[in-house]
Amino acid sequence: MKDKVTIQTLRKYKQIGQKICMVTAYDATFARILDDGGADALLVGDSLGMVIQGQDSTLPVTMDQMVYHTQAVRRGTRRALVVADLPYLSYHTSEDEAVRNAGRLIAEGGAGAVKLEGGVEFENVIRRCVRASIPVMGHIGLMPQSMNVMGGFVVQGRDDAAAEKILADALAVERAGAFSVVLEGVPMELAKVISQRLTIPTIGIGAGLDCDGQVLVCYDLLGMNPDFKPKFVKHYAQHYTGIKEAAEGYFREVRAREFPGDEHSFHAKKPIRLVGEEGPEPEKLGAIYGAPV
Repeated sequence: MKDKVTIQTLRKYKQIGQKICMVTAYDATFARILDDGGADALLVGDSLGMVIQGQDSTLPVTMDQMVYHTQAVRRGTRRALVVADLPYLSYHTSEDEAVRNAGRLIAEGGAGAVKLEGGVEFENVIRRCVRASIPVMGHIGLMPQSMNVMGGFVVQGRDDAAAEKILADALAVERAGAFSVVLEGVPMELAKVISQRLTIPTIGIGAGLDCDGQVLVCYDLLGMNPDFKPKFVKHYAQHYTGIKEAAEGYFREVRAREFPGDEHSFHAKKPIRLVGEEGPEPEKLGAIYGAPV
């Protein structure tokens, strides 16, 4: 097995120009597959609210749910750095609350780092977490937890004033001690400038080629939702079709009494004699099934 990826590994990758590969994971099975496939980092994203729970946004996701999914991903991971999202309202009310919740993802969830959305306004929150020995990945630009303020999932930083604000956010995140920052839904020209200005790695999603790494939702890159394909997503497989066809084949064989076959079934070691060939007497049913008549 290759060496375990840490926050220092990602910093080294930026220094030597090696791109960072990050993808979301929400359970142990996917974590193992993606980890074996070579992921540098696995993000337990609050996007689970949409892709796992079927919500319209990430906002309903709770801390307990994030801890649960982080534990599952950690169990399936051997090499990649596990980063867990701090969900909506878990770090907004106070710095103390932010540290407590970030600490839960590390101590209970087993994450190697946490991620939180916000720039200048959350500089002190990041600083407090880092002071508590909690590695923090920032997230600026399009921030799903702020979708109601931003007017939906809309590209950010397309004019000079907005671009300056995002650059200021990036510098604040770095200044506060974050080891990396996600740039989501920003023009590639802006992402390039930010990536050049920062000494910490930038991870892009919908931010162009010049970021130090990229992140995608695993279900998106696997093509498991054919109705969802925003501009920044590329389907590297079409597993919706493959899974659907596999399920259809299973259902067809069950209905045709073709599955399970003899090769999928178990046999007794010797002939089994049951109580009463004609059917057991009522008082003996309990003895057979372990329940009172």
